[in-house]
Amino acid sequence: MQPYQADSALTPSAPRLHLAMASFADEVVGTFARLFAYVGTLALFAILGLAALGQLPAFHGDEVPAVPGWIVADRSHPAFAVSQIDSSDKPEPYTILRHPEGGRRDVIRWAGGTAELEIYRPGAEFDPAQSNIPDMAARMGLGELVSLEEAGTIDTKFGPIALFRPTGTAKPASSCLGFLKRVEQPALLISGWSCQGDTLPARRAAIACTLNRLTLLTSGNEPKLAGLFAQAELKRRACGPLGPADWVNSAANAQLRGSL
Repeated sequence: MQPYQADSALTPSAPRLHLAMASFADEVVGTFARLFAYVGTLALFAILGLAALGQLPAFHGDEVPAVPGWIVADRSHPAFAVSQIDSSDKPEPYTILRHPEGGRRDVIRWAGGTAELEIYRPGAEFDPAQSNIPDMAARMGLGELVSLEEAGTIDTKFGPIALFRPTGTAKPASSCLGFLKRVEQPALLISGWSCQGDTLPARRAAIACTLNRLTLLTSGNEPKLAGLFAQAELKRRACGPLGPADWVNSAANAQLRGSL
């Protein structure tokens, strides 16, 4: 009779063990289910976020467009600055792009995508025979297939600066202007575009003022670059409305146009 009593004492523990194991299994399944639901929700938000970013307009955005072969140099320090006239003229954060073959682009953009200024110090990647005009049209948000035509010149502390606008513009006064200056020694390209100003003379004056306020923060052990800006400062002109005698705004200058 004793064996029977021992078996009877162990029998009630079996259901409790099965219940404990079932409860543990339910907990594990529930935990994995909640984990998968959480990950799925994060993935859904990521997909919706990417889809929303893809719908943003690209025209005159505040982000510097990616250029093949160039990478953003977050650890590099700004080499140039544009002095402010008032608080409303504050530019956007400074962006520095570097090329594996030695080139460097310092890009300054203004709030709202109204203007851009780029100082390009070329390296071995630079091709002197390649035109910079298609690149300028793309930076203006016009696309590389849009051609530009000459729109005269302006006088700055760096000398004459060539201006450009979209070919066949019906209303020249309302078109944004691109600008380009190539310096041989030291090798330097100053370019950009501006939509600042309500009239064509005002936009010319805005570009001239921006370039006259461009200063060098550090030459990076490039004495020729320091010498260029030192000489340019001697020719600096104060910003302000251009007088009627200024040849930059003359009718003859406005006719200096041609497809590029």
